[in-house]
Amino acid sequence: MTARILIVDDVPANTRLLEAKLGAEYYEVSSAHSGADAIAIAQTWQPDLILLDVMMPEMDGYETCRHLKEDARTQHIPVVMVTALSDPEERLRGLDAGADDFLTKPVDYETLLARVKSLVRLKRLLDEWRVRGETARALGVGVDSLGPPSISGARALVVDDDATNVQIMQDALARDGVITGRASSEAEVFQLTAAMSFDLIVLSLSLTGEDSLRLASKLRAADRTHDVPLLLVAEPEQKGRMLRGFDIGANDWVVRPIDDNELRARARNQIRRKIYQDRLRADLGHALEMALTDPLTGFYNQRYLMRHLRALVGAGQSQSIAVMMIDVDHFKSVNDRWGHPIGDQALRSIADALRRRIRVFDSIARYGGEEFAVVMPGTSPDDALAAAERLRLAITELRFFPEPNLAHPLTVSIGVTCCETQDATAERLLRAADMALYQAKRAGRNRIEFADAI
Repeated sequence: MTARILIVDDVPANTRLLEAKLGAEYYEVSSAHSGADAIAIAQTWQPDLILLDVMMPEMDGYETCRHLKEDARTQHIPVVMVTALSDPEERLRGLDAGADDFLTKPVDYETLLARVKSLVRLKRLLDEWRVRGETARALGVGVDSLGPPSISGARALVVDDDATNVQIMQDALARDGVITGRASSEAEVFQLTAAMSFDLIVLSLSLTGEDSLRLASKLRAADRTHDVPLLLVAEPEQKGRMLRGFDIGANDWVVRPIDDNELRARARNQIRRKIYQDRLRADLGHALEMALTDPLTGFYNQRYLMRHLRALVGAGQSQSIAVMMIDVDHFKSVNDRWGHPIGDQALRSIADALRRRIRVFDSIARYGGEEFAVVMPGTSPDDALAAAERLRLAITELRFFPEPNLAHPLTVSIGVTCCETQDATAERLLRAADMALYQAKRAGRNRIEFADAI
């Protein structure tokens, strides 16, 4: 996963070292040597992550971070503060200024890369929701912008089999009004998460008789908990397990002995993201369901798709974007033989199969009649073709019965295109995908063709 990273440090040697390390991982890197320059570059370049040194002349890292988080143009960009200071008070000061993380020099590069991957994944998801919100507002069905949500009344589940450790964490979280539950085993975790929703799970890596990382993996895979932020609690010597936890999908960590204020700050950041995401999903879902969805399939309609695709292309993010056009083969024969109600049943079955096989941040629309369109941000040509093949196979495997004991085969033809957003327009992408679709139909149907959007 590539991303734009802005390095802010008044010592050129430090920026060059980080540039080399991150460049070797294929990240796109830029640098600034003062807080004012960092703010200006962040506003125009829109990085996916900012690595911000604390000790700088004129405007230090704390003040720079506050400016970034108070500006609507940059407040969504994750900030990792980097400093030679290891005092817990300095770490807390950075988190209170709005930083998403805090690393101490000399930087451990395994830890840095784990943080970068996690924060970039989160930002991409939130970017998608932000773009969808802008699309809804442009169509007159959006909601007012949301301020920072209060975390009072949020629910957190503390998973630890040491009663003393649990009490310390529960007392700290209670100071912010967080309601906490406790579990000491995997069975208790899934019993509680099945009974109620949580906004945060705090998981100790030192459970006795349980594999905490396996439990983290199961939480990420389960429907009820895969979106719940996961905060790991580790011993200093458990660095390897912490990094593995990040690979599994953990969002953050704290190290024992736990500093109450650091735990509160990290929990607050994660809960606020969860509340914000849930609110945005609910508000958008309601507004778009009323004005922008197809009543037969529940997909977005063509009007929404065009607005959304234009917003993605014009968002200023350098990323590859793929578009698919999907057409049901010989669909007219279904309507002619069994009538439109049966044809509608076929379209609903196809829509359900497609819905189950796209990512949460992809968008799918009923483009018209028996034609569908899928927009896939951050997707390479190879990944887009692989996704198209999964969709094509899913439709061929459908068992559709227009009459009792009579199965009718359903297939689709798919056109795919892909290019970098700076080279694209919404119209060009859709036209190229449509050309590829017609190539697939002319070549015999039930197949995929690719067309270059340039």
